[in-house]
Amino acid sequence: MPEIKERKKSFTEMMIDARVASHRDATWVLFEDEKYSWADALSNIRKAANGLIDLGIKPGDRLGIMMGNSPDFLWIFFAATLLATPSVPINTAQRGNTLKHIITDSGIKVLVVDEPILSEIEPLLGELENCPLVISGSGKLKSATWSMDKLFDHSDGDPYVEIGNDSSNLFGILYTSGTTGPPKGVVSTGGSDAASIVPVMQSMGVKPGEVLYTALPLFHGNALGVSTFGSIVLDAQLALGRKFSASRLFDECRRFNAVEFNTLGAMVRMLLAQPPRDDDADNPVRTVLSAACQSDDWRVFEKRFGVNLVEFYGMVDSPGYLLNDSGRIGSMGKPVGSTEFEIVDENDVPVKPGEVGQLIFRNPTGPATMYHGQPEATENAYKNGWFHTGDLAMRDDEGFYYYRGRAKESIRRRGENISVWEIESVLQSYPGVSEVAAFAVPSELGEDEVMAVIVPIEGSSPDLDGVGAFCKGKMADYAIPRFVEVISEIPRTETQRIAYGALRSRGITTSTIDRIGTKK
Repeated sequence: MPEIKERKKSFTEMMIDARVASHRDATWVLFEDEKYSWADALSNIRKAANGLIDLGIKPGDRLGIMMGNSPDFLWIFFAATLLATPSVPINTAQRGNTLKHIITDSGIKVLVVDEPILSEIEPLLGELENCPLVISGSGKLKSATWSMDKLFDHSDGDPYVEIGNDSSNLFGILYTSGTTGPPKGVVSTGGSDAASIVPVMQSMGVKPGEVLYTALPLFHGNALGVSTFGSIVLDAQLALGRKFSASRLFDECRRFNAVEFNTLGAMVRMLLAQPPRDDDADNPVRTVLSAACQSDDWRVFEKRFGVNLVEFYGMVDSPGYLLNDSGRIGSMGKPVGSTEFEIVDENDVPVKPGEVGQLIFRNPTGPATMYHGQPEATENAYKNGWFHTGDLAMRDDEGFYYYRGRAKESIRRRGENISVWEIESVLQSYPGVSEVAAFAVPSELGEDEVMAVIVPIEGSSPDLDGVGAFCKGKMADYAIPRFVEVISEIPRTETQRIAYGALRSRGITTSTIDRIGTKK
């Protein structure tokens, strides 16, 4: 029999306990017209935890969370940490084979899902060999085991959990888009992540009791790992928006008196694209923590909105961060904490300053993450003890790092990473298709747009105008190709792999169909 051990509190739980002990009635979470104190939050977290115990959740079981932004997401996520139950946040846009893969690969036992989403994915759940128990909305849909009200209709006493020596010590599994294969589950223990990102949190300049704002999705690492955990570490208030809106973001910050928010990818450019207003700079925001701001947008953005932009680099796959809080335009910054960074050639030999190579880093305590059920992928990622990001970068003589593109064949569109496998596996079954390849083409917003080329079955003529409708519901909307084209042959390498580099170089041609605009 496994040895029974006393439940060890996580760093996050101890921090929340400390806030409750110090100022239990102070506000922590703001959401629309709702306010939750630290004591309210702990009560709701414990209610959800005791509800999950009642439902049969045990330490080591996987808890899927497929919800939009709301306080309930936070209570359920932190409830899982109390139970030593790894949570699996899922992008609410996922559908089809990708969603099925995430649920089965992670072994989710209980899935908490927003009711409108459940109504769309019920058929998929019915196809699963081991369908998880489902908690959703009113609980009236056929596949729902419990309602949300029933989950929270439990005691807010400290949950009792028996943890055996064979129980999982995982903190969570966050699925990141693969490159040419299905999404990989990044397994985190939580400890090293929390420690290594603290300097990034501190760079936000948020003082105790002040408000930071995020409308980025909680199922992503930024909103959860930087903003939410940042508010706990900094003893700040967290104002939570349902969804990012370029036209409403600064008004939301005014409403909540927020002094900080984060941006990803093209968000800075989307904010700059809004019609100028006389009160653009009349807002409470001091700092914007940005990832991948375009160099030519930097000073324009700061001047127009009266803010200080701080740039950083990080990734879900492994904790390692670059931080630029000195205003070096175009730079991702310098390493923070004890993580070492290097730029290497294809043989893992360091390159000279000014030369481009792959960005790699290592944590002094060793690998901090692994890919769930994929030991080979983990070994390849941590080759020679260094995590290989797949990103190309350059370092100058002063030690500042600059992003120079991707070595991996993933696509990044409006802050979302997209696997070409996800697109190709769907389009391969489109009527008249023999072969298909998906790749990135430049976007006017500064990131990527998705393009797919199709080789038709001999004698057939695939209907390119129907591609969008065919993909709808089979993949995330943001992954549906904007550009499509029929070609006679897909370029391949000597080992018969798709030559994605050649496709990117070829790009959009006069024969390409733009589903949103016109024929190019």
